[in-house]
Parts: sequence; C-alpha cells; structure tokens
Amino acid sequence: MPDEYLGCDDVGTPRGPTVYMAPKLFNPAGGSFFMLNNVIRELKRFGEETKIINKRIILMFSGGKDSSLALYLLKEAGYNVSALTFFHKWSWPEVLRWGMKFTKKLGVTHYLIDITEGLKREAIGRKGPICIHCKKVMLWNAKWFAVNNGFELIAKGDNANDKIIGTLLDQCPGDIRICEIPKIGIPIFRPLIKYKAREIEMLTNEAGIKPYRMYEHGRRKQWREGCPLQYIDEDTRITEELMDLAFRVNYKVSKIARERKVRISVRVPSFEIMCWNCDNETLKEVKKVINKETL
Repeated sequence: MPDEYLGCDDVGTPRGPTVYMAPKLFNPAGGSFFMLNNVIRELKRFGEETKIINKRIILMFSGGKDSSLALYLLKEAGYNVSALTFFHKWSWPEVLRWGMKFTKKLGVTHYLIDITEGLKREAIGRKGPICIHCKKVMLWNAKWFAVNNGFELIAKGDNANDKIIGTLLDQCPGDIRICEIPKIGIPIFRPLIKYKAREIEMLTNEAGIKPYRMYEHGRRKQWREGCPLQYIDEDTRITEELMDLAFRVNYKVSKIARERKVRISVRVPSFEIMCWNCDNETLKEVKKVINKETL
C-alpha cells in the first residue's frame, strides 16, 4: 500500500505514518440550478461563520458519488479535511483503488480501516439487511478514530434524498448540516444534506468527478451502489459463507454488466436476478454464472 495511505486498527488507531439556505441561481430555461463555484463559496461562508473551517474534520469516504463530491467541496472551500475509508474482505477492489487515486489527486490524507472482523462479529447469525449492521460498525469506528486522533467533526456525504423523517440527525435545531448526537459525542457534519440527488449529479458532472461503477442494480433508482453484501436476502440469517457467495456471484455478474452497460445484481441464496434494461442474451449469461454456483 502506498505511503500516503495510513492503515488503521479496527478501532481507528493509525499504524504508521444561524440557518443557511443552499444557494440557487436563476435558470433562463425556468426553475433554478446549482453551480459548483457558488456551492463552494456558500460552504466556505458557512464554515467561517460557524468557525468549523479550521477544525480537523474526518470525512467517511466510500468512493461513491456523494462522499467524493463532499470531499472535493470541503477541500476546495478550504476546510481542514481528511478522508476515512472502511473496507472489508468483500469490498469492491476497483472502487477502493479508484478512491485512493482520487484522494491522492486532491492532496487529502486518506486513512483506511479494515473492518472485516468487526463486521463478522456484528452481522453473522443475524438477519439482514446487512447494511444496518455494517453502518453500526463504521460509525463506531469513525467515532473512536476521531477521538483517538484529534478530529473534531465527522463528515458524511448524505444528501437530501437520505433524510428520514424522525431521525435524530434531521431534528437538530438550526441548520441540519451540523448535528450533535449525545451517543456519538462528536458533531456530525453533512455538507450535502440540502441538495437532492439530481443536484448532486449536476455538481459531480461540473466537477468532473466520475466514480468507478460496478454496474450494480443498486437499491434505488438513483443508482445507489455500495457493496455486494447488500444482496444477501433480508430474511436469511447471515453466515460468512453467504457473504462469500454474495461477493463471488456479484463480482462475476458485474463484469457482464459493465461489458453490456446494464445494471445487474443477484440476491443470495435465492439467486433472484435484478436487472435494469437486460435483454434475453444478458440474462442467459447471468444464469450461467448462477448455474455454476448451484451445481
């Protein structure tokens, strides 16, 4: 692993080295649109007025569109930000490599934490969705990483489509971009929370950010990719064998999807095929992968 990426233990110890509205501009075609420079200026103003711009911030960076844009904006706005990536045995290796190149290009310190053992302890023997168990592990590790290493805020790439009525993060007084949760003990900063998915798309395009696509089916129509473990059937008790199977099948299927420019994933152990715009030939190729696993 390159020197600029700092590995960490499971609890985050490094090994080695006022209410503000989101800015809108007039669109001659009607409605409003968001422009990158205006968003950066607004974020800089917000940081200066709240006095967080010079505080040490660690951003939970997955290498996806939202967290990549959040990291880019914070860096461009002059924040003292570093990136923190959680990975495990079943993470997409291509996405991890892309993220490392992206942070290097930005000139941002990038920490990587292997949460394989923590995820196994939290998830195995329980029913899904596994994402719930994984998020607990990541947030716990993010908290202790920040505490142990002098970071004052934890940043996330949540956008407006991620808001859930009734959640603690969305009931904070004042500006919901910064929220303190007593159980966490460190303020959570969400710079994109007032921007919708279509606006995130516009901003990433203008910034030239193109995350690596695995061509997953995803969990939402906005093409929310993540990791293959999300395709373990929710009513099934999680085992390490199922986790291995979810990765193995979906990694092979992703190669078919990339080649044909369609979105495909396979649930396990039901082997339900989920596909956007697949033709019969594509489905035949996917079924060949499944048949090899069921022999």
